[in-house]
Amino acid sequence: MNTPPPEPPRANRGRSAAAENRRALIAAARVIFCDGGYGAPLSSVAKMAGVGQGSLYRHFPDRLSLAVAVFEENIGDLEAIAESGDGTLDRLLDAIVAQALVSTAMIDMIQAAPDDPRVLNLERRVEVLVSRIVQREREAGRLGDHVEVADVVLSISMIAGAVARTPTDRRTGVARRARALVRAAFVREQN
Repeated sequence: MNTPPPEPPRANRGRSAAAENRRALIAAARVIFCDGGYGAPLSSVAKMAGVGQGSLYRHFPDRLSLAVAVFEENIGDLEAIAESGDGTLDRLLDAIVAQALVSTAMIDMIQAAPDDPRVLNLERRVEVLVSRIVQREREAGRLGDHVEVADVVLSISMIAGAVARTPTDRRTGVARRARALVRAAFVREQN
């Protein structure tokens, strides 16, 4: 099996490449955190991004800053679902499961710094997007009146946590079962 030769590291062009370096660091962190979790070596992130550790720390002074930047993009994807006219709770949960299947770092980050304002901001953004979807689902008759926004947020946390803590080879099955339980609990009761 022939593997292509590794790409040579990109030359760091200093401040003129700051935005490009930042994007490269976030992309690399997404891969490194996916493979190694929240505690993965930051030197690996810098190496994969093709920048020096000094550049990494200029953009992200600590591990949490880098993780927040990665997960801001994830939440941006979830917000796009909530803002779309056809964004449903099923689509949202599918996207969250897809994110959890490839990375445990979000759960680890929240557990490492639950009271950090940056983490709290991410949680508030999730609550806002969930609120939009809950309202839409109620109006469409797909969600029971007994379901609160806090219930959906809790179910997201439970699903993501269960998926993240399950061995990789069993994650898809656990995600499917967790989604089925949530669907059954949230369905509109028939009179």
